[in-house]
Amino acid sequence: GPPPSGLEGSCDAGEWVETSGPVDGVELFRAGLRGHPYSRHRHDVYAVGVTETGAQAFHYRGAVRRSAPGQVFVLHPDEPHDGWADGPDLLGYAQIYVAPARIADALPAITGRPTSLPFAAPVADDPVLARTIRAAFDSTAEPLALDALVLEIAEGLLRCSAGTRVPDRPGRVDLPALERGREFMDSRPAIVRSSELEAVTGLDRYQFARQFRALYGTSPYRYSVMRRLDLAREKLRMGRPLAETAFAVGFADQAHFTRMFKAAFGMTPGRYARLCRAPDQDPGS
Repeated sequence: GPPPSGLEGSCDAGEWVETSGPVDGVELFRAGLRGHPYSRHRHDVYAVGVTETGAQAFHYRGAVRRSAPGQVFVLHPDEPHDGWADGPDLLGYAQIYVAPARIADALPAITGRPTSLPFAAPVADDPVLARTIRAAFDSTAEPLALDALVLEIAEGLLRCSAGTRVPDRPGRVDLPALERGREFMDSRPAIVRSSELEAVTGLDRYQFARQFRALYGTSPYRYSVMRRLDLAREKLRMGRPLAETAFAVGFADQAHFTRMFKAAFGMTPGRYARLCRAPDQDPGS
């Protein structure tokens, strides 16, 4: 996609930009830039990022803010800002743009009540939010993955807001609803849509995601992917071809399937399939 408004000129030697989205109000943006690439501008979305290399500085809300490697930065919707590399080194950062409506929808699932948009500190040390941002670039734009990402960003924004306490766990857990949602995901070797889970459980997508994580220790997205990968292992043991298996468990391309399989089981599906076909070896050999 095109660089966001405010980015000056074309990229010079050694500079780079990569973007994906927006999908359902979420856009990923990663860059390595030098000098003073951003003039004063503003977005109508949250920009939540982590500085990865070098250091960055920006004018924001009447002061110069500085973000060192590992620190999280947050730009609130409609707040003017600029941006530059604070020193001669390449400024590398990863950033997620999130529509305020998505954050607003997620907040009641966290706080248990209607909650206004958080005004997070412009620069903060929040390793959990930094990990969430980085992990988003290895994930996928599946609906449940975006729900989990928005929920974690909303939690991070609340943590980085003055005087806001974020409850560790939901106030209540609707066991029958969660069980219905889990059984639905067990029965679906494909991409599960947020609206489908809402219809099955009667909970909104963020309530379901937060309660599910509290009860089962993982996000609905991760749970769904693992069930699909379990089925993929079964198909590979039966000798089904890789491309056919990937498609059968809801992965549109084999590269993504291979990456997710290896992340879950420590080896590629191709190697797993070959090992399953290998003749039995003498235990003593």
